[in-house]
Amino acid sequence: MMSLEEMKRLKKKYSITNAMIAERSGVPLATVQKVFSGATPHPRYATLASIDKVIQDYNEYGESFVAEPTYIYGTGAKKDIYSGKTVDDYLALPDDVRVELIDGVFYDMAAPTSVHQHIALSIGATFNNHVNSHGGSCIPFISPIDVKLGDDDKTMVQPDVLIICDRSKITYERIIGTPDMVVEIVSPSNSYMDTIIKLNKYKKSGVREYWIVFPKEKKIFTYFFEESDEPKEYSFDDKVSVRVWNNECEVDFAEIYKKISFMLE
Repeated sequence: MMSLEEMKRLKKKYSITNAMIAERSGVPLATVQKVFSGATPHPRYATLASIDKVIQDYNEYGESFVAEPTYIYGTGAKKDIYSGKTVDDYLALPDDVRVELIDGVFYDMAAPTSVHQHIALSIGATFNNHVNSHGGSCIPFISPIDVKLGDDDKTMVQPDVLIICDRSKITYERIIGTPDMVVEIVSPSNSYMDTIIKLNKYKKSGVREYWIVFPKEKKIFTYFFEESDEPKEYSFDDKVSVRVWNNECEVDFAEIYKKISFMLE
């Protein structure tokens, strides 16, 4: 990994903005600003590693790297062909096509990795055990399950893990309405989706709590929108509490990491 001084040098050389780094790395903009201003004298290793990767990629690929990522469904497809879509268009797709619909645009979905699957299963199991022990109306789900997000007919997503406490939103086929909580596990090809597009959409739609898990960086960002737009950062050494359940449920990421560490070597 480059030194912070080398990062600053390349950042200046290529005119890379803090906003570009935040969008590509998933590190909050405020954190990026503090790292480069010196306000945070000893940044976490995972934070620096994420920033380092963005600058390294830009150094290798140049200006094409900061162009808006093309996640539109269909290889080489023009964006206007796959925009202006509705839930009816989504439901008409073949069963073997994996896309999400966000604000009328189809976004391709990469197949989940083994690490991704195990983390989702572990978090979902923890949530399910909590419900079994404490009762209540909440029900956790894991992907794939369709979620018609919000009140419009232009968004259908498949969160990795979610919690629904209003059972009237649950139908036999899918979820119709906004989840109370969503967890997304980042894959190398979908960081921009989870940290920018979905983050903004979930917040706007009324999701109360949103976790983004970064397996390679071994970190978790948690948002509790009722209190702040800024995330809290955790590592795979931590236990992370579920805010929508008044911190009564904890996900032990250290235990999860013990089972997947050999996959990340």
